[in-house]
Amino acid sequence: MLKATHQALYPMNHVLALLFLIGIVATSQLFFSGINENGMMILAAVLGGYMALNIGANDAGNNIGPLVGSAVIGLTGAMLFAALFEAAGAFLAGDEVISTIKQGIIDTTQFRDSETIIRVMFSAMLGSAIWLNIATLTGTPVSTTHTIVGGVLGAGMTVGGMAVANWNTIATITASWLISPLLGGFIAAVLLYLIKRTITYQDNMSKAAGKALPLLVGFMTWTFTSYLLIKGVKTSWRVDLQTALICGFMIGLGVYLVIKPSIVQRTALLPNTKSAVNRLFNMPLLLAAGLLSFAHGSNDVANAIGPLIAIKEAAAITNSVYQPNLSTWMLLIGAMGIALGLVLYGKRLIKTIGSEITELDQVRAFCIVTSVTITVLLASQLGLPVSSTHTAVGAVFGIGFLREALKTNYAILLETLRRHQQGQNQAEIEHFISQFDQSTFSEKGRLLTKLDASDSRIKLSKKERKSLQKLYRHEFVKRSTFIRIMLAWFVTVPATGMLTSLIYLLLD
Repeated sequence: MLKATHQALYPMNHVLALLFLIGIVATSQLFFSGINENGMMILAAVLGGYMALNIGANDAGNNIGPLVGSAVIGLTGAMLFAALFEAAGAFLAGDEVISTIKQGIIDTTQFRDSETIIRVMFSAMLGSAIWLNIATLTGTPVSTTHTIVGGVLGAGMTVGGMAVANWNTIATITASWLISPLLGGFIAAVLLYLIKRTITYQDNMSKAAGKALPLLVGFMTWTFTSYLLIKGVKTSWRVDLQTALICGFMIGLGVYLVIKPSIVQRTALLPNTKSAVNRLFNMPLLLAAGLLSFAHGSNDVANAIGPLIAIKEAAAITNSVYQPNLSTWMLLIGAMGIALGLVLYGKRLIKTIGSEITELDQVRAFCIVTSVTITVLLASQLGLPVSSTHTAVGAVFGIGFLREALKTNYAILLETLRRHQQGQNQAEIEHFISQFDQSTFSEKGRLLTKLDASDSRIKLSKKERKSLQKLYRHEFVKRSTFIRIMLAWFVTVPATGMLTSLIYLLLD
């Protein structure tokens, strides 16, 4: 029923998107009337809006996918919630990162005239938007930054050859393709394992949560505050990493001291169940998703508006006509486009992140969103750019692969115990395994230590362990989704580059 309703409303989504683009045409007429060839500028503004719609559809849902997958919030509420923060971040703090898209990827001074810059940026926007559209239709999350980089690079090299590219910038962006998902996945897996050891593996999970959760929330506040100071509010206050970390630590410490008494009091009344502990993470997750969406909007609006501003500046030079500063209007296009794209078309990608890679709950989602901020902070210290999309998706993969490893190792452990009990009555063996399976984590550890000391059969050779790993492997990461995303990431820059190169040649 819900699916049928969504399909019935889908044409209305197209109508709303079309009205948004028509609104851009109407307002563009007011601003570009002084330019002789104002048709190109109006079309460029529409393309900027179209690009923003695609960014919202493909990229903005990464931060709320874990919330929807873990049932913290419903799909509609999550999209509206994230759209508000995405739009705020794009409009209030977005104009600081636009210069990299305008001139950091290629050296526009090597072009023969401003008309060439206009055609290069126009081709980059159109090609990038088409590629994002294809990725969204297939439910594949790709980096919008890598997409626009490939677009600008492809069109620029078509004009000026290899020399026009800023290869240092390209090299660091390429490095982020590998670093982002690996680091994000590793950090998310480490966080999940630490939470398991400190909370869910404890005999009294509720009491353990009362001790660990205030520290986790304080740590999350520290990382998020530092993240926002570096990435989200540059236009208001410029800080270096050390200052951001110190300020973030002080705020995180204050949050820890404030929330600890109430969390301890609340956990004392909770049942000793995993689901009860999971629900404690609902509010921190909502806060984290909002802050991540704000920072994402402030950064990725440049992918839609950077080329548009470059076209506007080049057109003003070509026509020798003074043009007012339209950054606010263009940022508004980007902010509205990203928010609208998320609400109208973000469902498919939210579903991919939230449920199609691995099963998520609140604790796993908490590890994912926190790993994104830690990855960005570490990468900033190393001077490396990272993709928030790759980081978030890599964190989901890291959670899934850790679950696979833990489940497989547990299955091997049970098989090892069965071998240890060989020669005994089968019913007694199964009774022993059942008792072991229901024991607490600490009791299992004591039992295994005792068995390991008393009988060498508990130890497996390397060959035996590999055989059992193949036999008892539990796959918690959907391999088809994993392969599809990896292929899309690998071809995004070259595919967008070739597409924009073809578009440029057609325009030329």
